[in-house]
Amino acid sequence: MPSLKSLAKDTAVYGLSSIIGRFLNWLLVPLYTITFAEAQYGTVSFIYAWVALTLALLIYGMETGFFRFANHDRYPDPRVVYSTAMTSIACSSTLFVILVMASMPWLSGAMHCPDHPEYVAMMAVTVAVDAFTSIPFSWLRYRHRPIRFATVKLIGIGMNIGLNLFFILLCPALYRSWPDAVSAFYSPTFGIGYIFLSNLIATLVTLVILIPDFTGFRWRFDRTLWREMLSYSAPLLVLGLAGIMNQNLDKILLPALISDPAEGMRQLGIYSANYKIAIVMVMFTQAFRFAYEPFIFAQNRTDNNDPDKHRPFRVAMLYFVIFSMVIFLGVMFYLDILRYFIGREYFSGLKVVPIIMLAEFFFGVFFNLSLWYKLTDRTIWGTYFSLTGLAVTLLMNYLLVPSIGYMGCAWAALTCYGVMMILSYVTGRVKHPIGYRLGPLLTYFFLALALYGAAIVLTTGNPWIDYTLRTALLLGYIAFAARRENCFGLRRHRVKTA
Repeated sequence: MPSLKSLAKDTAVYGLSSIIGRFLNWLLVPLYTITFAEAQYGTVSFIYAWVALTLALLIYGMETGFFRFANHDRYPDPRVVYSTAMTSIACSSTLFVILVMASMPWLSGAMHCPDHPEYVAMMAVTVAVDAFTSIPFSWLRYRHRPIRFATVKLIGIGMNIGLNLFFILLCPALYRSWPDAVSAFYSPTFGIGYIFLSNLIATLVTLVILIPDFTGFRWRFDRTLWREMLSYSAPLLVLGLAGIMNQNLDKILLPALISDPAEGMRQLGIYSANYKIAIVMVMFTQAFRFAYEPFIFAQNRTDNNDPDKHRPFRVAMLYFVIFSMVIFLGVMFYLDILRYFIGREYFSGLKVVPIIMLAEFFFGVFFNLSLWYKLTDRTIWGTYFSLTGLAVTLLMNYLLVPSIGYMGCAWAALTCYGVMMILSYVTGRVKHPIGYRLGPLLTYFFLALALYGAAIVLTTGNPWIDYTLRTALLLGYIAFAARRENCFGLRRHRVKTA
């Protein structure tokens, strides 16, 4: 099907930019863990957890709202939808920065950096600009311009990484030998602030590059459209906040749930560093989401008279599960190698990696399932699911973290996303049946878990034997999927409801 081929192509391009960008950012983890103490890295993780939450608040569901109304029959000109969404987020982001600056003394203390309020100020501007640019990036996705999307993203990521290396590696070396050469813009006491400064500069550069996407058409702010977009997106705001809290609340709560605050920040640093290893699953899910969201709305609009119009959604879910499980096995089979992307003192946290990867997989399946309430304008259901997941996250962190530390955070994440996934599937079967082929989906999932278990049981301690066996198991899984699905062709799939 041409539409699914387009989805696969766009996912590959978005995935390339996401994977390269995340991988390059991943390479900064050893730099941070070598340069800064665990507690300092914990502070960075704590601040970025709040940044993620704030970004969801400032976007308030407008990304999905833009796609919904850009494909709406009552609004034939998507440029009006685009400019309305842009104007809305520009105003709210500006107001946010003003409020943060007015509350700086209190906020810097709450962010565990009372002596450096500039950290908070930099991140406030960064998150405001990121929220604003989310709509131009959505515009590029809507227009099926993944190459420009990926190029702009990679330039910003490259700038961020280059500045990190400049400030954290090069400047200290120059300062020790020739302090006058860098003293005008570098101070050793600024510490982790250079992480935030690098992010700010890269975000501003991205904004400048996107300027051509703000021009070339007449800006209009449609109040009626804006109110409809807010009404549609309001549940998505709660959904987004709850989703981000499910992803980051553990990092916010962990220091507070450990009796010793210093130990809490140290554990947060270990947990966050090992979380980075599982980011491969996050990258794939994010790449798929970038391509899938515009795809589902366009597909729904184009094929209204097709009696089997849900077939592309079923096939997309099937291949999402297959590729996700390949990624899971690839990471777990070669974890002994991948672990060197973090400092040795963080190895004690490697046991969270399989749990976090499965949790992120459940979240990806939940995102696939979410199309039923987005297409039927019943986004309030997404809010119900996410709030339920948030309640699970709060309860399990509260019960588990004081006794088992950061492992409680990992189990809470797995349970949260598992509950959300099951609730969305069960409810969707009643409200808007898609007809997913549950048998093959479960087959691929449990086969991957069985192969992972087999690799653990058959471990000999000899790396040559172990890696050979694991590679054979991984290739066997891929071969099984290729043969079952006719070499990843699409003509084999039959309509079968689950």
